[in-house]
Amino acid sequence: MSKEQIFLFGYGKFGRSIADDLVEHDAEVVLIESDEALYHEARKTHRFDRCILMDVTDDAALEALPVRVDEQLVCVMDDDHLNVFLVLSLRALFPQSRILAISDSIHATRKLKMAGANKVIDLYAISANRIHNILNKPIATRFLEGFLNADHEYSFREIVIPEGSFLHGRTLEEIDFRRYGVIFVGMIDVELGNSFIFVTTGLEHKLDAGDIIVCIGHDEDLDRFEKAIHKAKEEAE
Repeated sequence: MSKEQIFLFGYGKFGRSIADDLVEHDAEVVLIESDEALYHEARKTHRFDRCILMDVTDDAALEALPVRVDEQLVCVMDDDHLNVFLVLSLRALFPQSRILAISDSIHATRKLKMAGANKVIDLYAISANRIHNILNKPIATRFLEGFLNADHEYSFREIVIPEGSFLHGRTLEEIDFRRYGVIFVGMIDVELGNSFIFVTTGLEHKLDAGDIIVCIGHDEDLDRFEKAIHKAKEEAE
């Protein structure tokens, strides 16, 4: 009896690392890639059981894949919209298969779950959760502060939401922090008694002028974000 196959859709920023792990553990991997350059890179770099160049928006091509019942489908396309579309198509075509997807966007995570992914690995929430765990350990906190404040590229920043900001009255889930190149870690909501709320506790909180948000990122990105939130209207970039 042949081993269970893992169908890996995407060889971009996440797919490469996942491919490394799967191949290292001797998994039977079938790679599907829609970008020709990435397809050739995958064939050159990894020894997959099969490597297929395919338009993943083509349902007929997807349906022709030799997917057996209960086999794993891993969706890690770089384009969030394409990844959601792919999960939706695969769920309709292979209802018995387990679909795993990776997301680095709060918005994409919700859409992937609604599209039918059995499991979504939210890298955004994982990052925040790690920071939460570190900050609750004093020794690790001192190490982290030293790391961020030394000659490294990232830093934490507390930002007070000013009066008249476009953030006032909006919920966290409505804001795409990624477009500014920063990661939202948590906030102090003055309406909830000035307690610190980590991102992993939920994203339904409404922002108000005077609230403090804590973000991590490159200094220039944090500067740009802080400048942007002083405006009454969010500007397209």
